[in-house]
Amino acid sequence: MIDEPSGRSRLPPVAVFMIGALAIMWFVEAADTFILGDRLQRNGIQPRRTAGLDGVLWAPFLHSTWSHLVSNTLPFAVLGGLVAVRGFNRWMAVSLSAILIGGGLTWALAGTGNHLGASGVVFGYFGALIGAAIFERRPASIAPALVAIMLYGGIIVGLAPQEGVSWEGHLFGAIGGLVASKMLSDPQPRRQTPEFDPAEFGGFDDFGEMES
Repeated sequence: MIDEPSGRSRLPPVAVFMIGALAIMWFVEAADTFILGDRLQRNGIQPRRTAGLDGVLWAPFLHSTWSHLVSNTLPFAVLGGLVAVRGFNRWMAVSLSAILIGGGLTWALAGTGNHLGASGVVFGYFGALIGAAIFERRPASIAPALVAIMLYGGIIVGLAPQEGVSWEGHLFGAIGGLVASKMLSDPQPRRQTPEFDPAEFGGFDDFGEMES
């Protein structure tokens, strides 16, 4: 007996994970604002403090204000979606690289303060898209990079030092994305130049003269 299609389309795993990550961000912000009195915000990345090292994992899910969360939501979905076009494994690798490498470098090298927010991951996605276009140089990687630049090219101003903004988290997140794109790159194979064979061109004798 042949099973008839149910008519329901299942979301791909990468979409489920992305939606789940955004849902967690919004749930955490709601709980922190209305129940916990913003106490969770203290668990961001606190550079060079042992107590702030675990913030590398929590920081992407914590935001200082609702506007901070809103400003990260759409770029996270769009740029993450462009990364996810090439598969769940790639999206996961870029996400983890932006979180661990970007967050780790922020903890080790950033200025003092409490660094939090998903913008490091957003910059990781942007860096991964640009890096893939540079390292691979093929349409499948160049097209998403061009879309990212057209939609969010202006975010590069977030890499400049500025007061009240974790520009270090942005920079190191982008570096994490670049590292992931380099490790995952599948460069276009170079065409090999065929060896010259005199016989294919009418034939030359041993003295370099054309045969009659």
